[in-house]
Amino acid sequence: MPHDVTLITGDGTGPELAAVARDVLDATGAPIRWDVQEAGLDCLQKHGTPLPDALTASIRRTRVALKAPITTPVGTGFRSVNVHLRQAFGLFACLRPCKSYRGVRSRYENIDLVIVRENTEDLYAGIEFARGTDELRRAYEAINAASTRKIATPPETTGLSIKPISVAATERIHRFAFQYARSHGRRKVTSVHKANIMKHTDGLWLEVARETARAFPDVEFEDRIVDNMCMQLVQKPELYDVLVLPNLYGDIISDLAAGLVGGLGVAPGANIGPDAAVFEATHGSAPRYKGQNKVNPTALILSGVLMLEHLGENDAARRLEQAVAATIADGRFVTYDLKPSRDDPTAVGTREMGQAIIRALRA
Repeated sequence: MPHDVTLITGDGTGPELAAVARDVLDATGAPIRWDVQEAGLDCLQKHGTPLPDALTASIRRTRVALKAPITTPVGTGFRSVNVHLRQAFGLFACLRPCKSYRGVRSRYENIDLVIVRENTEDLYAGIEFARGTDELRRAYEAINAASTRKIATPPETTGLSIKPISVAATERIHRFAFQYARSHGRRKVTSVHKANIMKHTDGLWLEVARETARAFPDVEFEDRIVDNMCMQLVQKPELYDVLVLPNLYGDIISDLAAGLVGGLGVAPGANIGPDAAVFEATHGSAPRYKGQNKVNPTALILSGVLMLEHLGENDAARRLEQAVAATIADGRFVTYDLKPSRDDPTAVGTREMGQAIIRALRA
C-alpha cells in the first residue's frame, strides 16, 4: 500500500529543496504518493494567506507531511506557519537528531545526540501582555493580589510573558523520550531544567521527569541544569545520548547540538503528535539564494529518513542515510558548505548533490 504524504514546498529555497528531496525519496523505492501543497511568502503573494485551507486539509487526510523551509518574518508580518502547524495538529514532540558524518567540517567527532523538545508549553505558549495595555494592568493586579512576590515595575514600562508547565504535557514528552530511547537502543535520557530557580514550573518538570523515569528501569536517567548542560555539551558531548527539554531550552540546545555536528545544514527535524507528524529541515529558507541551485539539501533529505522510519519503511530509511553519508564522505559531489573551502570551484549544486545521493542509493 502506498503512503500518502503531504509535500509542503515552502518559500525561498524551499521549492528547490522539496523537489530534490522528493526525487531522492522516490529513488529509495518506498511507495509514496505525494500531495504537493504551498505555504509561506510565495503562497501569501498568490493566494492572500501563508497557510491555505487546502494545506491543513491535506495533512488531516495524509497525517504525514514533509515540509521545506518557510520564512517567518521577524517582529512583524504573518504568524509562524511552523508554530501554527504544531498547535493545529497537536505536534507535541520535536525530535532533532544531531549526528556526525565523515566529511562534514566540525571540531567534534562521533557525536550522536537526540534532542527531544516539548512543543506546546513554556514561554513559547505565547501568553504575553504588551506594555501599557489594559490587559497587562489586569494581569498585574491579579498577580499582585495572588502572590507574596509583587511586580514592582509599572505596567507602562514592562512586558509580561507567562510560562505554563503542566503535569500532563511534561509526562507525555518524557514518556515519548523514554520510548524513543528504548525503541532505538539508546542508553540514557537526560532531562534538562532550571528547577533551582524556577521551582514551581521547572520544579514541576523535574518532579514529573523523575516519576516517569521509574516506569523505564531499563533506560538510565539523569537530570542537568540547563546552563551546566550547555557547558557539558561543549566539553564532553560523548557523555550524553537523548536529551529532553522544555520548549525554550529545547529550541536553544537543539541549535547548539547542531553546531557540534557541522551546523543546521545537516540537522533534520520532526514534529510528532498522536494524529499527525511533520518532518522538516531545521534551517531557514535562505531567500537570498532562491533560484541559485546552491543550498545543501542534506537536512531535508535526512528529515525524509526520519519520515521513512515513521512510516515503517525502515530498510529504505537505512539505505538512504547510508547513501547520504557515503556521498558526503566521498566529497566530490557536495555543495559549497560541505567542501574544505567555501570557495572550492568543484562544489556542485542542490540538484547535482541530490543526483549523487541517488547514484549512491543505486550502488
